[in-house]
Amino acid sequence: MTSETTGLIRESAVKLPEGEVRIYGPAAPEEICSYEMDDTLDCFRHPAKQKKALKEIASLPKGQVFIACFENVIVGYVTFHPPEPFERWSEGNIPSLLELGAIEVSRRYRGFGLARKLMEVAFMNDAMEDYIVIATEYYWHWDLEGTGLPIWEYRKLLESVMSSVGMEPKETTDPEINSHPANVLMVRIGKNVSRRDIEAFEALCCRREDEEFSYFDNV
Repeated sequence: MTSETTGLIRESAVKLPEGEVRIYGPAAPEEICSYEMDDTLDCFRHPAKQKKALKEIASLPKGQVFIACFENVIVGYVTFHPPEPFERWSEGNIPSLLELGAIEVSRRYRGFGLARKLMEVAFMNDAMEDYIVIATEYYWHWDLEGTGLPIWEYRKLLESVMSSVGMEPKETTDPEINSHPANVLMVRIGKNVSRRDIEAFEALCCRREDEEFSYFDNV
C-alpha cells in the first residue's frame, strides 16, 4: 500500500559498526505499526504519540513517511504531507504543494549521515519532480539542547541537509517565519511543476496579511 504521490518504494542502507540501518519509504501505516520507536525521538512529541502521527500521515492520500530502522526500531524519519489547513501554505489549495513536515534522527544515531540519507531516499528516482516541496523551519522545534549547537550552527546544519536534495532558502512575508531571524522557509520546485502553480506559489510567498489569496486569481 502506497500513497498517490509515491511511485515505487525507494530504499537504501547505512552501515554502522553494530549493524545496518535500513532506510526506505514510503512506509505503509501497518509497517509503521510493526516497529518500535526509539525513545529519544521526542523533539516534537512523546515517541508513542509521534508513532501515531507517522501512521496518520502515512494514511493520507498525499502523505509520505520515510523511516530509518535498526532491527525492529525506528531510529529516524522524514514526513511529507499537504500543508495544514491553519497554515498560510494551504490557501488556494495549490495542487502540487507538499510540505516536509518533520525530520528527526535518534540522539543515539546522529553523526552517521542518516538525515541526509533519509532525504536522498525520499527524492530518489525523480519522485518529487511533480511537487513544490516546502519546509517551514522554526527554531523552537530544533533540538538545540540535544545537539549542543548554537542556534545559527543548527540552522546551518539544517540548510546543509536540505540543500543536499536541492532545497533552498526563500524569502517570504509569512509572519511566523519572520518572527525570528533564524527561522527559514526552504523550497524545492520540481522540474515538472506547472508554470501556473509556480506563479501561484510565488504570489502566496509574498502576499500581505491583509490580502485574500485564491489559487484561481493566479492561473
